[in-house]
Amino acid sequence: MHRKVFANKVFERKVVVVTGGGAGIGRALAIRFAQAGARLVIFDLQQETLDSLVQHLADHHNVEALGLCCDVADALAVQAAMQRVLERFGGIDILINNAGITHRSTFAETELAVFQRVMAVNYFGALHCTREALPSLIARQGQVIVLSSLSGFAPLLYRSAYNASKHALHGLFETLRFELRGSGVNIMLVCPGFTATDLRKNALVGDGSPTRQPPLAMGKVASPQDVAEAIYQGALQRRRLLVLSNVDWRARVLARFFPRLFERVLLPRLSGLRPPQ
Repeated sequence: MHRKVFANKVFERKVVVVTGGGAGIGRALAIRFAQAGARLVIFDLQQETLDSLVQHLADHHNVEALGLCCDVADALAVQAAMQRVLERFGGIDILINNAGITHRSTFAETELAVFQRVMAVNYFGALHCTREALPSLIARQGQVIVLSSLSGFAPLLYRSAYNASKHALHGLFETLRFELRGSGVNIMLVCPGFTATDLRKNALVGDGSPTRQPPLAMGKVASPQDVAEAIYQGALQRRRLLVLSNVDWRARVLARFFPRLFERVLLPRLSGLRPPQ
């Protein structure tokens, strides 16, 4: 279907950068903004996946897109990639910090390298990309969209590194929002619930190797397309916080005001794991 059917003039010809855009929520976001007429830049680690997505966007949505193989944890790689974006498109209107990894292991069994890698991708990846894009975002009064998690306010068992990285994102971007008051730049923190993506399938274990266990049963799981649509609508409204958790307000209220009750009632179910015997 031609993109003009979906076109929204708010994003027509805007330049949208999506990190971790090769699959899952990132891919769904790239397609949704393409439907609105945006020009896309997708960062991912697999060039073949990027090439396929760029071709799909051209063939099905008639938009200009660029796929760049870039590890967002590498500050120099991000700097080089962002320079290519600026040279090709002249600026950036929306930066979507979506790239992320997770793990499933107890704190005691998790090697230091796993903590460092999770923080390098989830936290420093967003930091690197935002630092490089910020001058252009300020000049264009653009937006930064940050993919956090329900674990940003309701921690999950056996995800200590992941939980820490999401808390760090909130600290960083809530501070940046305050510093950018009056600049015209909007920052939206997004907290999805459990979503059917490869994030859980590709989780690390304590020694840093990929898990061999199937994804955990977490109850109702959202589709990447539904999450992308909600984020798109939030971007239209320039929201500051978008909570899409499947457990909605209950986890937030219990975790903040009744932490003991949260730990006893919701935490085991949300985490999908029983404590080790």
